[in-house]
Amino acid sequence: MLEKVNSDLTVGSIPNHFYRLAMPMAIGMVFYTLYNMVGIYFAGKLSTSAQAGIGIGHLVYFFLIAFGFGLNAAMAGLVGNFLGERKINEAKVLITRGIILTIFISIILIVFGVVCGPLVINLVSEAGPYREYSVRYFLILLSALPAFLISYTCNGALQAQGDSVSMQRALVGAFFLIIIITPILIFGVPNLWLGIGFDGISLSVVICQNLVMVFLLIQVKCSALGLHLISKVSLKNFQGYYEIIKQMIPGCMSFQMVIIGSLVVQFALKGFGPHALAGYNIGLRIEQLLLLPILGMTQALLPIVAQNYGAKNFQRVRLSLFYCCSAGFVMMIIVYPIIWIFSASVLKVFTSSSEVISVGVSYLRIDGLILPLYAILFSVNSFLQGVKRPASIFWIGLFRQGLLTAFFIWIFIGVLGCDVWGVWVGAGVSVFFGWVLSIFITYKVANKEIGGLWQKSQI
Repeated sequence: MLEKVNSDLTVGSIPNHFYRLAMPMAIGMVFYTLYNMVGIYFAGKLSTSAQAGIGIGHLVYFFLIAFGFGLNAAMAGLVGNFLGERKINEAKVLITRGIILTIFISIILIVFGVVCGPLVINLVSEAGPYREYSVRYFLILLSALPAFLISYTCNGALQAQGDSVSMQRALVGAFFLIIIITPILIFGVPNLWLGIGFDGISLSVVICQNLVMVFLLIQVKCSALGLHLISKVSLKNFQGYYEIIKQMIPGCMSFQMVIIGSLVVQFALKGFGPHALAGYNIGLRIEQLLLLPILGMTQALLPIVAQNYGAKNFQRVRLSLFYCCSAGFVMMIIVYPIIWIFSASVLKVFTSSSEVISVGVSYLRIDGLILPLYAILFSVNSFLQGVKRPASIFWIGLFRQGLLTAFFIWIFIGVLGCDVWGVWVGAGVSVFFGWVLSIFITYKVANKEIGGLWQKSQI
C-alpha cells in the first residue's frame, strides 16, 4: 500500500530527496515571510509606532501559533514513522486524530490569549500608541488561530507523505491575495469606501489564513492517506491523542523558548525607543528570509529521518543528518556577504527613518555572523523530532533562549553599559553555547537510538 503514498524516502538518493522536498518548502517559506512583511510594510505607511506595535503583537501571537509548528512536527514525525513501518491504517487514523485534537487546542488557546495576551504586551512595551497598536493587532489575529493550527497539522501529514508542494502553493496564493486586500482594507477604495485603517492589516491575515486552511484540508482529503473526520475514529482512544501531544509539546515549547528569547530582546530594546523596536522587527524579518534555504533543508530532513528511523534504516538517518548540516552551514557562510552589502538598501524599502535603518543594519551584520550555527541547530531539531526524542529540543531551547539570552544581554547592557549592539552580541553568545549543548545532546541521542553518528558509508 505504500506505493500509493507520494514518496518512499527509505530508498533512493538522499540529495535528490532533499532537493525535491526542500525546494518547495523554501519557496513556500519565502512567500510566508513576504506574507508577514506585508503588514510591516503597510504599517510603515501609517507610522513608526504602528510598525513597532505589529512587531510586538505578532511576537506574542507567535507564542500561541508555536503550537501549530509543534503539531506540524509531531504529525510529520509520527505519520512518517508509521509509513516507514508500513502501518498505513495507523497513519490514516493518526491524521484524523490530529485534526480533532487541533480543534480542541485552538479553543483553549483563544481563551488563554484573550486573558493573557494583553498582559504580556504590557510587560514588554511602554505606554503609548505602539502598545495600543500591539493589543489591537493581537486580539484580531486570535480569530485566525484555529485556521493556522489546522493548516500546519495538515501540512505535517502531507510532509510525511513527501508532499511539500501543497503548502508552497497555499502560501504563494496567500501572499498575492494579502498584497491585494491589505491596502484596500486599510485605505479603502477612492470614492467608494474609506477603509478601516490599522485594523485592516490583521483582518487581511485572518481572511487569508482561513483560505489556506480550506485548501490544505482539501489536499489532505485528496492525498493517498486521506482524511476521515466522520469515521470510526473517536475521542475514546486517549492513547492515540496522547502520542500526538507527547510529540507536540516539547517541539512547541522549543518554539516558545524562541519567542521568550525574542521577548527578552524586545524588553531590552524598549528603553532605546520605538525606532529600536521597529529596526529590530524589520531586521528580524529580513533575516528570516535569508534563513529560508536552511529552513527548507531542515524541514525536509524531518520526514526523511522519520521514515528511515521507522524502517530501522539507521545509516540513511546518519547520512541525511550530515548532508543537511554541511549543506546548510555552507549556504549560511555564502549569505553573510549579501547581508553586509545589501542590508541597508533592503531596510529602506520598509522605512525612511535613518534611526530605524541604523538599528536594523547593526542587528543583521552582527547576528549574521552566527547564521551557520543556526543551520546546525535547526538540523539537530529535525533529527531529534524524527527519532521521537522531542524533549531534547525543549532542553536546548530552554538553555539557550530561556536562560542564556537574558543573562548575556544583561551582561552587555546592564553591566558593561553597551548600546543597542550589546543586545545583538548577547543574543549571539547565547546561540553559540546553545549550539555546543545541541551537539552534545545529538551525540548522546544518536548513540542510543541509531547506534552512533560515526558509521562510514556513501550517500
